[in-house]
Amino acid sequence: MLNTIDIDGRIKLIDLNDLNQPKRTGSYVLLEDSITLIETSASPSIPYLKEGLAKLNIGLDQIKYIILTHIHLDHGGGAGLFLKDCPNAQIVVHPKAARHLIDPTRLELGARAVYNEQFDQLFHPIIPIPKSRIITKENEETLQIGSKTSLIFYDTPGHANHHFGIYDPVSNGMFTGDTAGIYYWTLKEHGFDLFLPTTSPNQFNPLAMIESIKFFEQKNLSVLYFGHFGFTKKVALALDTVKNWIHKFVECSKKGYLSSELDERRIENTYLALRAAIFDFLYSEQVPKDHPVFATLELDLKICSMGLIDYLDKKE
Repeated sequence: MLNTIDIDGRIKLIDLNDLNQPKRTGSYVLLEDSITLIETSASPSIPYLKEGLAKLNIGLDQIKYIILTHIHLDHGGGAGLFLKDCPNAQIVVHPKAARHLIDPTRLELGARAVYNEQFDQLFHPIIPIPKSRIITKENEETLQIGSKTSLIFYDTPGHANHHFGIYDPVSNGMFTGDTAGIYYWTLKEHGFDLFLPTTSPNQFNPLAMIESIKFFEQKNLSVLYFGHFGFTKKVALALDTVKNWIHKFVECSKKGYLSSELDERRIENTYLALRAAIFDFLYSEQVPKDHPVFATLELDLKICSMGLIDYLDKKE
Protein backbone atom coordinates (compact mmCIF):
# COMPACT_ATOMS: atom_id res chain seq x y z
CA MET A 1 0.00 0.00 0.00
CA LEU A 2 1.36 3.39 -0.96
CA ASN A 3 2.68 5.32 2.00
CA THR A 4 2.34 9.10 1.83
CA ILE A 5 3.28 10.89 5.01
CA ASP A 6 1.87 14.29 5.97
CA ILE A 7 4.75 15.96 7.79
CA ASP A 8 3.25 19.33 8.64
CA GLY A 9 0.44 20.04 6.17
CA ARG A 10 2.82 21.96 3.93
CA ILE A 11 5.42 19.23 3.35
CA LYS A 12 4.46 15.72 2.26
CA LEU A 13 6.70 12.68 1.92
CA ILE A 14 6.07 10.06 -0.76
CA ASP A 15 7.57 6.61 -0.20
CA LEU A 16 9.22 5.67 -3.51
CA ASN A 17 9.67 1.97 -2.72
CA ASP A 18 13.30 2.14 -3.80
CA LEU A 19 14.85 -1.33 -4.27
CA ASN A 20 11.33 -2.67 -3.66
CA GLN A 21 11.72 -1.70 -0.02
CA PRO A 22 9.24 0.49 1.84
CA LYS A 23 10.61 3.44 3.80
CA ARG A 24 13.89 3.32 1.89
CA THR A 25 13.90 6.48 -0.24
CA GLY A 26 11.42 9.32 -0.39
CA SER A 27 10.44 12.38 -2.37
CA TYR A 28 9.44 15.50 -0.47
CA VAL A 29 6.62 17.62 -1.87
CA LEU A 30 6.53 21.26 -0.82
CA LEU A 31 3.05 22.69 -1.28
CA GLU A 32 3.99 26.28 -2.04
CA ASP A 33 2.90 28.67 -4.81
CA SER A 34 5.43 26.86 -6.98
CA ILE A 35 5.01 23.19 -6.19
CA THR A 36 8.48 21.79 -5.52
CA LEU A 37 9.78 18.24 -5.24
CA ILE A 38 13.04 17.21 -3.60
CA GLU A 39 14.46 13.92 -4.99
CA THR A 40 12.95 11.49 -7.48
CA SER A 41 14.93 8.31 -6.76
CA ALA A 42 15.69 5.98 -9.67
CA SER A 43 13.54 5.33 -12.72
CA PRO A 44 11.83 2.20 -11.30
CA SER A 45 10.47 4.44 -8.52
CA ILE A 46 8.77 6.92 -10.85
CA PRO A 47 5.42 5.03 -10.93
CA TYR A 48 5.30 5.32 -7.12
CA LEU A 49 6.11 9.02 -7.31
CA LYS A 50 3.31 9.59 -9.82
CA GLU A 51 0.88 7.57 -7.74
CA GLY A 52 1.76 9.57 -4.65
CA LEU A 53 1.27 12.87 -6.44
CA ALA A 54 -2.10 11.68 -7.74
CA LYS A 55 -3.07 10.77 -4.19
CA LEU A 56 -2.20 14.35 -3.20
CA ASN A 57 -4.29 15.66 -6.13
CA ILE A 58 -1.23 17.21 -7.77
CA GLY A 59 -1.09 17.16 -11.55
CA LEU A 60 2.27 16.67 -13.21
CA ASP A 61 1.77 19.94 -15.08
CA GLN A 62 1.56 21.75 -11.72
CA ILE A 63 5.13 20.91 -10.68
CA LYS A 64 7.51 23.84 -11.06
CA TYR A 65 10.79 22.63 -9.53
CA ILE A 66 12.43 19.25 -9.04
CA ILE A 67 15.46 19.61 -6.76
CA LEU A 68 18.13 16.92 -6.52
CA THR A 69 20.43 17.11 -3.49
CA HIS A 70 22.95 15.17 -5.62
CA ILE A 71 22.75 12.99 -8.69
CA HIS A 72 23.57 9.53 -7.37
CA LEU A 73 21.02 7.36 -9.10
CA ASP A 74 19.03 6.49 -5.98
CA HIS A 75 18.31 10.21 -5.59
CA GLY A 76 18.06 11.56 -9.11
CA GLY A 77 18.42 8.70 -11.58
CA GLY A 78 14.74 8.90 -12.50
CA ALA A 79 14.68 12.68 -12.98
CA GLY A 80 14.98 12.52 -16.77
CA LEU A 81 12.21 9.97 -17.10
CA PHE A 82 9.94 11.90 -14.74
CA LEU A 83 10.65 15.25 -16.39
CA LYS A 84 9.25 13.98 -19.70
CA ASP A 85 5.77 14.07 -18.13
CA CYS A 86 6.23 17.37 -16.26
CA PRO A 87 5.98 20.03 -19.00
CA ASN A 88 6.39 23.04 -16.70
CA ALA A 89 9.11 21.74 -14.40
CA GLN A 90 12.81 22.51 -14.19
CA ILE A 91 15.54 20.49 -12.50
CA VAL A 92 17.61 22.26 -9.82
CA VAL A 93 21.08 20.84 -9.12
CA HIS A 94 24.56 21.65 -7.88
CA PRO A 95 26.73 23.29 -10.59
CA LYS A 96 29.08 20.28 -10.64
CA ALA A 97 26.15 17.96 -11.39
CA ALA A 98 24.55 19.63 -14.40
CA ARG A 99 26.79 18.22 -17.12
CA HIS A 100 26.19 14.67 -15.90
CA LEU A 101 22.44 15.11 -16.27
CA ILE A 102 22.86 16.46 -19.79
CA ASP A 103 25.10 13.52 -20.68
CA PRO A 104 24.73 10.73 -18.07
CA THR A 105 27.26 8.39 -19.72
CA ARG A 106 29.91 8.68 -16.99
CA LEU A 107 27.24 8.57 -14.29
CA GLU A 108 25.93 5.29 -15.67
CA LEU A 109 29.37 3.76 -16.12
CA GLY A 110 30.28 4.55 -12.52
CA ALA A 111 27.08 2.99 -11.20
CA ARG A 112 27.48 -0.10 -13.36
CA ALA A 113 30.93 -0.61 -11.86
CA VAL A 114 29.37 -0.68 -8.38
CA TYR A 115 26.14 -2.61 -9.05
CA ASN A 116 27.25 -4.83 -11.96
CA GLU A 117 24.50 -7.16 -13.20
CA GLN A 118 21.93 -5.58 -10.84
CA PHE A 119 22.18 -2.20 -12.55
CA ASP A 120 19.35 -2.52 -15.09
CA GLN A 121 16.90 -3.83 -12.53
CA LEU A 122 17.72 -1.06 -10.07
CA PHE A 123 18.23 1.99 -12.27
CA HIS A 124 17.30 1.60 -15.94
CA PRO A 125 16.59 3.81 -17.83
CA ILE A 126 18.67 6.96 -17.33
CA ILE A 127 17.28 9.66 -19.60
CA PRO A 128 19.39 12.74 -20.54
CA ILE A 129 17.97 16.10 -19.50
CA PRO A 130 18.07 19.11 -21.86
CA LYS A 131 20.35 21.92 -20.68
CA SER A 132 17.47 24.37 -21.10
CA ARG A 133 15.57 22.64 -18.29
CA ILE A 134 18.36 22.70 -15.72
CA ILE A 135 18.94 25.39 -13.10
CA THR A 136 22.13 25.37 -11.02
CA LYS A 137 22.49 26.89 -7.57
CA GLU A 138 25.76 28.00 -6.04
CA ASN A 139 26.48 28.06 -2.30
CA GLU A 140 24.04 30.38 -0.46
CA GLU A 141 21.94 31.09 -3.55
CA THR A 142 18.17 31.04 -3.12
CA LEU A 143 15.07 29.84 -4.94
CA GLN A 144 11.76 31.55 -4.32
CA ILE A 145 8.96 29.01 -4.28
CA GLY A 146 6.31 31.03 -2.44
CA SER A 147 5.44 34.63 -1.70
CA LYS A 148 7.14 34.29 1.69
CA THR A 149 9.36 31.28 1.09
CA SER A 150 12.83 31.16 -0.44
CA LEU A 151 14.89 28.00 -0.12
CA ILE A 152 18.62 28.46 0.50
CA PHE A 153 21.22 26.14 -1.01
CA TYR A 154 24.41 25.23 0.81
CA ASP A 155 27.42 23.36 -0.54
CA THR A 156 27.68 20.26 1.67
CA PRO A 157 30.37 17.86 0.39
CA GLY A 158 31.53 14.68 2.08
CA HIS A 159 29.23 12.16 0.48
CA ALA A 160 29.63 13.70 -2.98
CA ASN A 161 31.39 16.79 -4.28
CA HIS A 162 28.27 17.87 -6.18
CA HIS A 163 26.04 17.78 -3.11
CA PHE A 164 24.02 20.55 -1.56
CA GLY A 165 21.74 20.81 1.43
CA ILE A 166 18.53 22.80 1.07
CA TYR A 167 17.42 24.99 3.94
CA ASP A 168 13.70 25.61 4.41
CA PRO A 169 13.20 28.71 6.58
CA VAL A 170 9.53 28.00 7.23
CA SER A 171 10.22 24.77 9.13
CA ASN A 172 13.81 25.72 10.05
CA GLY A 173 14.70 22.41 8.46
CA MET A 174 17.44 21.08 6.20
CA PHE A 175 17.02 18.59 3.39
CA THR A 176 20.29 16.78 3.92
CA GLY A 177 20.38 14.28 1.06
CA ASP A 178 23.06 11.80 2.12
CA THR A 179 25.53 14.14 3.82
CA ALA A 180 24.02 13.61 7.29
CA GLY A 181 23.61 9.89 6.72
CA ILE A 182 20.70 7.47 6.61
CA TYR A 183 17.78 7.32 9.01
CA TYR A 184 16.60 3.70 9.28
CA TRP A 185 12.94 4.61 9.63
CA THR A 186 11.73 1.00 9.87
CA LEU A 187 13.24 0.81 13.37
CA LYS A 188 10.95 3.57 14.62
CA GLU A 189 8.20 1.01 15.12
CA HIS A 190 10.62 -0.77 17.44
CA GLY A 191 11.02 2.48 19.38
CA PHE A 192 14.60 2.98 18.26
CA ASP A 193 16.31 5.61 16.10
CA LEU A 194 19.29 4.47 14.03
CA PHE A 195 21.34 7.03 12.12
CA LEU A 196 24.40 5.89 10.16
CA PRO A 197 26.72 7.56 7.64
CA THR A 198 26.61 6.52 4.02
CA THR A 199 30.07 6.30 2.49
CA SER A 200 29.38 5.00 -1.00
CA PRO A 201 31.95 5.50 -3.77
CA ASN A 202 33.53 7.40 -5.27
CA GLN A 203 33.77 10.82 -3.63
CA PHE A 204 33.41 9.98 0.04
CA ASN A 205 35.58 12.20 2.24
CA PRO A 206 35.19 11.83 6.01
CA LEU A 207 36.76 15.19 6.87
CA ALA A 208 34.49 17.06 4.47
CA MET A 209 31.46 15.12 5.71
CA ILE A 210 32.18 15.98 9.32
CA GLU A 211 32.63 19.65 8.42
CA SER A 212 29.28 19.65 6.61
CA ILE A 213 27.62 18.06 9.64
CA LYS A 214 29.19 20.70 11.89
CA PHE A 215 27.67 23.31 9.60
CA PHE A 216 24.26 21.72 10.10
CA GLU A 217 24.83 21.84 13.85
CA GLN A 218 25.68 25.52 13.72
CA LYS A 219 22.38 26.26 11.98
CA ASN A 220 20.39 25.27 15.10
CA LEU A 221 17.90 23.39 12.96
CA SER A 222 14.51 22.20 14.15
CA VAL A 223 14.21 19.26 11.76
CA LEU A 224 16.29 17.14 9.38
CA TYR A 225 14.78 15.72 6.20
CA PHE A 226 16.72 12.65 5.06
CA GLY A 227 16.85 11.24 1.54
CA HIS A 228 16.83 7.79 3.17
CA PHE A 229 14.28 8.01 4.82
CA GLY A 230 12.00 10.37 6.66
CA PHE A 231 12.51 13.22 9.07
CA THR A 232 13.52 13.76 12.66
CA LYS A 233 13.35 16.57 15.18
CA LYS A 234 16.08 14.87 17.21
CA VAL A 235 18.60 16.98 15.34
CA ALA A 236 21.45 17.00 17.86
CA LEU A 237 21.18 13.25 18.46
CA ALA A 238 21.13 12.42 14.74
CA LEU A 239 24.09 14.59 13.80
CA ASP A 240 26.21 13.57 16.78
CA THR A 241 25.48 9.89 16.18
CA VAL A 242 26.48 10.07 12.52
CA LYS A 243 29.71 11.90 13.37
CA ASN A 244 30.63 9.19 15.88
CA TRP A 245 29.92 6.41 13.40
CA ILE A 246 32.03 8.12 10.71
CA HIS A 247 35.07 7.69 12.95
CA LYS A 248 34.19 4.04 13.54
CA PHE A 249 33.65 3.42 9.82
CA VAL A 250 37.06 4.88 8.98
CA GLU A 251 38.72 2.90 11.78
CA CYS A 252 37.24 -0.35 10.44
CA SER A 253 38.32 0.50 6.91
CA LYS A 254 41.90 1.25 7.92
CA LYS A 255 42.17 -2.19 9.50
CA GLY A 256 40.55 -3.72 6.42
CA TYR A 257 42.97 -1.86 4.17
CA LEU A 258 45.99 -3.23 6.00
CA SER A 259 44.63 -6.78 5.95
CA SER A 260 45.42 -7.43 2.29
CA GLU A 261 47.05 -6.11 -0.86
CA LEU A 262 43.86 -6.82 -2.80
CA ASP A 263 41.03 -4.28 -2.74
CA GLU A 264 38.46 -7.05 -3.04
CA ARG A 265 39.66 -8.56 0.24
CA ARG A 266 40.02 -5.14 1.84
CA ILE A 267 36.40 -4.35 1.01
CA GLU A 268 35.19 -7.72 2.31
CA ASN A 269 37.11 -7.40 5.58
CA THR A 270 35.87 -3.85 6.08
CA TYR A 271 32.32 -4.98 5.45
CA LEU A 272 32.63 -7.84 7.95
CA ALA A 273 33.99 -5.48 10.61
CA LEU A 274 31.24 -2.91 10.05
CA ARG A 275 28.58 -5.61 10.01
CA ALA A 276 29.80 -7.04 13.31
CA ALA A 277 29.96 -3.64 15.00
CA ILE A 278 26.51 -2.47 13.88
CA PHE A 279 24.71 -5.79 14.24
CA ASP A 280 26.12 -6.28 17.75
CA PHE A 281 25.02 -2.77 18.62
CA LEU A 282 21.48 -3.44 17.41
CA TYR A 283 21.34 -6.78 19.23
CA SER A 284 22.37 -4.96 22.41
CA GLU A 285 19.40 -2.63 21.85
CA GLN A 286 17.11 -5.68 21.69
CA VAL A 287 16.32 -5.32 18.01
CA PRO A 288 14.95 -8.72 16.93
CA LYS A 289 17.35 -10.68 14.72
CA ASP A 290 14.63 -11.21 12.10
CA HIS A 291 13.93 -7.48 11.71
CA PRO A 292 14.05 -6.42 8.02
CA VAL A 293 16.56 -3.66 8.80
CA PHE A 294 19.34 -6.27 8.84
CA ALA A 295 18.77 -7.15 5.18
CA THR A 296 18.87 -3.45 4.30
CA LEU A 297 22.08 -3.00 6.24
CA GLU A 298 23.73 -5.92 4.44
CA LEU A 299 23.50 -4.07 1.13
CA ASP A 300 24.28 -0.63 2.56
CA LEU A 301 27.41 -1.77 4.37
CA LYS A 302 28.78 -3.54 1.30
CA ILE A 303 28.44 -0.32 -0.70
CA CYS A 304 29.83 1.74 2.18
CA SER A 305 32.86 -0.54 2.39
CA MET A 306 33.57 0.03 -1.29
CA GLY A 307 33.55 3.79 -0.76
CA LEU A 308 35.76 3.59 2.31
CA ILE A 309 38.45 1.55 0.56
CA ASP A 310 38.21 3.78 -2.50
CA TYR A 311 38.88 6.76 -0.21
CA LEU A 312 41.92 5.10 1.31
CA ASP A 313 43.21 4.03 -2.11
CA LYS A 314 43.15 7.66 -3.24
CA LYS A 315 45.06 8.76 -0.14
CA GLU A 316 47.96 6.44 -0.97
